[in-house]
Amino acid sequence: MAKDIEKKIEALRDQIRHHEYRYFVLDDPEIGDAEFDRLMSQLKALEAEHPTLITPDSPTQRVGGKPREGIVKAAHSSPMLSLDNTYNVDDLRNWERRVHELSGREDIDYVCELKLDGMSLALHYEDGRLVRGITRGDGTIGEDVTLNVRTVRSIPLSVPKEKLKKAGIPANFEVRGEMLMPLAAFRKMNEDREEKGLSLFANPRNATAGTVRQLEPSIVAQRRLDYFSYMLLQNGRTFFDRHWDSLNALDAAGFKVNSSRKLAKNFEQVWTFIEQQETKREKLPYEIDGIVVKVDRTALQDELGYTGKAPRWAIAYKYAARAGITQIEGVLWQVGRTGKVTPVAMLKPVPIGGTTVSRATLHNMDEIERLGAKIGDWVEVERGGDVIPKVTRVVEDKDHPRGHKLFHMPEKCPVCGTRVVRTEGEVDYRCVNANCPAKLRETILHFASRGVMNIDGMGEALVNQLSDRGLVKNVADIYKVTKADLLSLERMGDKSAQNVLDEIEASKRLPLERVIYGLGIRFVGERTAQFLAEHFGSIDALMHASEEQLQQVKEVGPRIAQSIEEFFREKKNRELVEGLRASGLTFTGTKKERGTQLADKTFVLTGTLTRPRDQVKKMIEDAGGRVSGSVSKKTDYVVAGSDAGSKLDKAKELGVSVIGEKDLDGLLGG
Repeated sequence: MAKDIEKKIEALRDQIRHHEYRYFVLDDPEIGDAEFDRLMSQLKALEAEHPTLITPDSPTQRVGGKPREGIVKAAHSSPMLSLDNTYNVDDLRNWERRVHELSGREDIDYVCELKLDGMSLALHYEDGRLVRGITRGDGTIGEDVTLNVRTVRSIPLSVPKEKLKKAGIPANFEVRGEMLMPLAAFRKMNEDREEKGLSLFANPRNATAGTVRQLEPSIVAQRRLDYFSYMLLQNGRTFFDRHWDSLNALDAAGFKVNSSRKLAKNFEQVWTFIEQQETKREKLPYEIDGIVVKVDRTALQDELGYTGKAPRWAIAYKYAARAGITQIEGVLWQVGRTGKVTPVAMLKPVPIGGTTVSRATLHNMDEIERLGAKIGDWVEVERGGDVIPKVTRVVEDKDHPRGHKLFHMPEKCPVCGTRVVRTEGEVDYRCVNANCPAKLRETILHFASRGVMNIDGMGEALVNQLSDRGLVKNVADIYKVTKADLLSLERMGDKSAQNVLDEIEASKRLPLERVIYGLGIRFVGERTAQFLAEHFGSIDALMHASEEQLQQVKEVGPRIAQSIEEFFREKKNRELVEGLRASGLTFTGTKKERGTQLADKTFVLTGTLTRPRDQVKKMIEDAGGRVSGSVSKKTDYVVAGSDAGSKLDKAKELGVSVIGEKDLDGLLGG
């Protein structure tokens, strides 16, 4: 019986690995998300019933283990050197001439690859299993980021021996490659950060580096990083005789290798590839900044050797900066999905990087003031790593006279006419109308999502049709949708329509905190919504609360309180609430009186506890205490479990009281 279970679990794992490879490496899925989730749920359930059968390379173990408590350094098997750069065809020709002169050879093959704009990362495999991931660091010593690397779906946690054998790769090997954040994931992450009032990443490269160094693997998993392999080593040395063969072997073993590559026989073929790829640059789903050219034969690479900091057998050709000079002819005020009102410069069309640019973001009024920009000015426009063209500076000389018309932020939303507000301490102006058409699709998708009102089936395709046809003009209209409405939409059969209606009806029974979260109030996430529901006990009490009263709620500070008060002050938002009330949603809950045993006390949890960390955290918070992620002089207690790390050392250094779980139970009166 045990053998049968083991076989069933391994068969499920193989099936899931196959579909991960199809989706995350080949970008050619064979099944939908729902079917994939079903397979993963089956595996998790079986592993929960038979925990002794869980293996480190199981697909369920991508995000596992406790968060790291600090950065761990690790040495590279051989130096990870940077490449010399060249910016024009003459310099590239000179490099190629030196390769011929130093080697004394006439016929030399080159491999051309995209220069991906991310961060270099080394992966170590032992017996076919991923054991370590190390950042480039200074080229000799990097940072061990193994837990975070395991969350990246295009990185195999293990490679079957048969597959390695077929690819000609040994059981113990090292892969080097580029970790990056696809542009779609970058935009989504910045939108989420903006909605939460967090600072934005400037470009995907910075976002990748910041993500990989995160101490919490679950956050890394959410950011959808990708990894392209470009080198195969064993004991720090290149394994195959040719670099081209290394790329093909990695591809055959199931690693993601960029398909935009070429084996070139001469300089003319190299240059043709460089020119061709520049025209395709704008359409790529990730950032590149040039082309890497490498001598193909490994023996010749060894013969050419290195300078003090870079290999002589490889070079990076960098594409020219994507910038141009043009004139601001006007301004368009654009409203984003969070209600942010952004000034967009209307430009005299200018070609930049193969694309004609006629609009560029000015970000906000503070940035306009910093630039000193006016309508009529001549400006430099750049297409940078953040994809959207932006104005970088005002050009002022005898050939480019200054403009005279000032920018003025509109008092009302240009889309819906609702007042525009600017929260104290922030640079952005926003429309606070939850029903604003500019925000509608994202508002509905948020409301219907799994962690909010859980209306399964109401995905992007359905929401787009409902909003485009005017069937849903705000989230309250979801509850007015009829079966006839749904059947009138594309690809909607009778059974699917009924399923959606059943999900909509079931959402009415969800608790108060889900409704509060679903309203989409800025800065109010799932956790804050729960605290608000427990404190006020009803939507009505929350709606009429003053900023002072709101700040009495756990973890609600002045900025969140102001955002909530502004939301309910808007008449259209109050009308939305009444529409939801009429639909029969849950508007009352149970007020929770929090204990006072640990009032005003700050705790830090470290090490492995005997109970789930979330449970211990909730116990402390229910007793009026606060749980922090770092130790400081303001910390009252550090609760230490087994294998406690740097936080315990910090507590001892600062003289903070260190207690165990039994001591904590004593403080709680247990």
